[in-house]
Amino acid sequence: MGQARQRRHEVALLSEVDEAELEQLSRSSSAPAAWVTRAKAIEWVRRGASYVEAARRIGQKDGRGVRALVKRFNVEGLEALRPRHGGGYHKYTDAEYGRIIAEAARPPRAETDGTNHWSLTSLQQALREAPDGLPEVSTETIGRVLHDAGFSWQADRTWCRTGEVQRVRKAGLVTVMDVDAEAKKKQSSRRIR
Repeated sequence: MGQARQRRHEVALLSEVDEAELEQLSRSSSAPAAWVTRAKAIEWVRRGASYVEAARRIGQKDGRGVRALVKRFNVEGLEALRPRHGGGYHKYTDAEYGRIIAEAARPPRAETDGTNHWSLTSLQQALREAPDGLPEVSTETIGRVLHDAGFSWQADRTWCRTGEVQRVRKAGLVTVMDVDAEAKKKQSSRRIR
């Protein structure tokens, strides 16, 4: 078997100003390290290095990251050197945090919310569907915001009467009664004593 041929990708032509900025950034000692590393990788590829070779020169094991960076650089220019959001929770504004807390603080309505007490999932659904809501909010974010705001889910959740629950059915909203609820309450209280 022959040796795999290393592909070289051409970096898009830059204006003199962008070229000077790229070179300055690749040698900077005060710019964020991630930007400098990406600028160095682009510079190596511009000088004819393969993706793998450029990757090794910046301390990476393979050239996939450099290949993706060059591809993005050709579309976005110098903006591609800035790190993108790498996951984790979305940074919400104070107003958006307040919106999450306000939604959790209001009592749910079985008719519109489909529940008599909030869970993280039902809060998420309510926030995503509200006209002034947060269409991409996660249950993890809701839980973290409520915890940071001093909510204790067990202490602050809304409750419904034991043995009675509102359910959304095809026919509409119905109240479902557990006829054995009182007996179950008495049994569980005997076990606690």
